[in-house]
Amino acid sequence: MIDFATARRMMVDCQLRPSEVTDPNVITAILEVPRERFVPPALANLAYLDRDVAVDGERVMLKPMVLARLIQALELGPDARVLDVACGTGYAAAILARLGHTVVALDDDPPRAKRCGALLGELGTTNVSMVCGPLEAGWPALAPYDAILVNGAFEVEPRNLFQQLKDGGRLAGILGGAPVGKAMIYRKDRGEIGGRALFDAAAPLLPAFVPAPAFVF
Repeated sequence: MIDFATARRMMVDCQLRPSEVTDPNVITAILEVPRERFVPPALANLAYLDRDVAVDGERVMLKPMVLARLIQALELGPDARVLDVACGTGYAAAILARLGHTVVALDDDPPRAKRCGALLGELGTTNVSMVCGPLEAGWPALAPYDAILVNGAFEVEPRNLFQQLKDGGRLAGILGGAPVGKAMIYRKDRGEIGGRALFDAAAPLLPAFVPAPAFVF
């Protein structure tokens, strides 16, 4: 049987640290969260590999290095309000909860959202609000946010989410689908959004952020 605590430390030492994940708070949070609990039991042995893991239907848990670098790029303070979009089973939300004051975890599938909320509760996570609705709409009722994490790739920039950022707020996600997209960090400055690429990254496209095909005459 796998020693998951040892696997977690090896993931940090062999995947994250060599890939420029240097923020000690991010590393500590990741070491505290049992990643194997957030995948189907039959896939627990895959939880710490350098790969995305399918967790529920179309949703995946991003590979450890990609997720860690996106979270690090958000530069979260202890009083941050964070929106976690496409939260899936809640792994990223559990990490964010250890870095930010409050987390709003958004999913668009009611049964999945219910399971996510139950799992976070089992792990004693008390500062996450679980909500359900269209991913592309964000969650304006609790906006503005200091940071927004998108757990997956988008083909078009998520304008509705940008509007829910505070001035100075950041959004991290992946622009473009497989085989190669770009991990991006966007920042809101006096109402304007600027973005820059962080590194090459691949992730499944989230259907909510894929434009409808245009009609061609």
